[in-house]
Amino acid sequence: MLTLYSFGPGANSLKPLLALHEKGVEWTHRFVDPGKFEQHSDWFKKINPRGQVPALEHDGKIITESTVICEYLEDVYPNINPLRPADPYKRAEMRVWTKWVDEYFCWCVSTIGWARHIKDLANSMTEDEFEAHLANIPIPEQRVKWRRARDGFPQEMLDEEMRKIGVSIARLEETLSRQDYLVEGEYSLADICNFAIANGMQFGFPELVNEQDTPGLMAWMARINERPACKEMFEAVPRENLKPED
Repeated sequence: MLTLYSFGPGANSLKPLLALHEKGVEWTHRFVDPGKFEQHSDWFKKINPRGQVPALEHDGKIITESTVICEYLEDVYPNINPLRPADPYKRAEMRVWTKWVDEYFCWCVSTIGWARHIKDLANSMTEDEFEAHLANIPIPEQRVKWRRARDGFPQEMLDEEMRKIGVSIARLEETLSRQDYLVEGEYSLADICNFAIANGMQFGFPELVNEQDTPGLMAWMARINERPACKEMFEAVPRENLKPED
């Protein structure tokens, strides 16, 4: 039996969510509410002591890290709606893309997201509440991000991350302007893992992602959003509310 613990269908949680919907295997979803900081609760830290989602439970074993979970699903169900190319060279290409999104693309988008969207939540807490919240976070780097969200990220850091976002968008567009998917001829985990970060960037970064400047990227996002599994995921999985309570 599979149980996925995750946030809603966005960022790293979207990767295994979409992979599971694409695979069509039997599984259960357990929504972890970030608005209530459930990822840092005692019950969830028994599942993943790092206090991070997503986490997959399979027959009593816990698998963490979003891309690793996706690869694990392919290892367990290799013949059910495969999301890895059979050709070794194309499989290597897929893994170059998943490695890149984990090590580069995700981080620059995440920093801007924290600066834009977590600030109000962090500042809605009293000093005592904020410090108590930080005390529940196991990862030191996450505590630093919360402090920066509350106090303000250094402008030079934001400028550098925006530069990296521009580099990322250019790389995606260069490939997607000449082929439908990141690995030519095959929809794969390369697409799922990058879509998890890129989807909706035309709204968050319209000066960079738009029909005129990035038609290939726009068409690719639309193509994936039209897949039955993707539609099913967005309809079935609840989205989190990170706005502070009034």
